[in-house]
Amino acid sequence: MKRVITYGTYDVLHYGHINLLKRAKSLGDYLIVALSSDEFNALKNKKSYYTYEQRKKILESLRYVDLVIPEHDWEQKISDVQKYQADIFVMGDDWKGKFDFLKDYCEVIYLPRTPDVSSTQTKDYLTNNKT
Repeated sequence: MKRVITYGTYDVLHYGHINLLKRAKSLGDYLIVALSSDEFNALKNKKSYYTYEQRKKILESLRYVDLVIPEHDWEQKISDVQKYQADIFVMGDDWKGKFDFLKDYCEVIYLPRTPDVSSTQTKDYLTNNKT
C-alpha cells in the first residue's frame, strides 16, 4: 500500500482544497492529512474560523481522506513520515523547495495550486459581505 501525507490548516474548505486532496490521494492508496492544531495556528499567528475538531470532522467526511492527525509544530514532519510509513509527502507548489529535506525519507511532490481561489480570499469575502 502506498501512503501519502500532506499538511495544512484547511480552514474554510473550498474547491482548491478538494482538488489538492483528490490529486494527493491519486498518488497512492491511503491519504493522511496532518491538520494544524489551534495551538499551532496561534504560534503561526493564524486564527481559523473553525476549531480543530470542526475542521477535522469536515476533512474526515471527505472520500479522499483516510486519516486526520494533528500537526503541533513544524518539526514533526520527519517523525510523522516515519511513524505513518508515508511513501510520498505532498504540498502545494507555493511551498516548493521548503520540504526537500524530507527526500531522505520519502518522495516529495509539490502540486500546483488551483488558480483564483484561496482561504484568505474566501475569508475576506465572507467578512466583507455579511448580511
